[in-house]
Amino acid sequence: MTDPATTHPKIDTSVPHSARIWNYWLGGKDNYPVDEEAGDAYTAVFPGIVTIARGSRAFLRRNITHLVAEAGVRQFLDVGTGLPTADNTHEVAQRLAPEARIVYVDNDPMVLAHARALLTSTPEGATAYVDADVLDPDRILAAAAGTLDLTRPTALVLSNILGHISDHEQARSIVTRLMDALPSGSFLSINDGSRGVDPDFERAQDAYNESGAVPYNLRTVDQITAFFDGLDLVEPGVVPVTHWRPDAASPAPVLVGEHGGLARKP
Repeated sequence: MTDPATTHPKIDTSVPHSARIWNYWLGGKDNYPVDEEAGDAYTAVFPGIVTIARGSRAFLRRNITHLVAEAGVRQFLDVGTGLPTADNTHEVAQRLAPEARIVYVDNDPMVLAHARALLTSTPEGATAYVDADVLDPDRILAAAAGTLDLTRPTALVLSNILGHISDHEQARSIVTRLMDALPSGSFLSINDGSRGVDPDFERAQDAYNESGAVPYNLRTVDQITAFFDGLDLVEPGVVPVTHWRPDAASPAPVLVGEHGGLARKP
């Protein structure tokens, strides 16, 4: 565990940062002019990225709501959490179940610098932050066990993180390792950018990856679905995030190049 009160990572505000750009698209405040410029440049090429970012966050909110209210889950392991905005995992979960316990995992200095915003909790529950890399699942599990009882059902949340792992089989092995450590009745929530839906999005993302920025790899729907192998998918399965149990009062969902799903471990 890293204590954000005593850790002061250096933050470079002279170059755009993917987590801060995503925060900007979500309407957050933890970004700088250089991030806004980069975000605006991306949206000039592909305005739909804002819809994808906000659709992704709404998907996560609906996932967490289902897990708490319908599946009775009270423990969450959120890997690759990114910068805090509205409706973070602990906020959604603890609104419904104050006793919920959440562990966030990230290894980004910018996220670490804002960890205090994540380290809030109801008195009945717990919220903790682990400084670890998604490529090191054993470290993640060992650190998470300090807050979560991993013998009890736990929801593993991987939201827009697996695209940062270029090798698909390596990404699958990491998901498998994390889920193997969780008991029956646990859940896996994944959403990631997808290929085969929106050519404009794919061109914009490919150009972003070739710019020298940290790449984010889009995957086919079949590849995203394969992360859930051996688990029982919750209806409606792996679908565009805007189509996963949309709110009844919302307008008709648009089709986006971002797919997600939720599945239970038998």
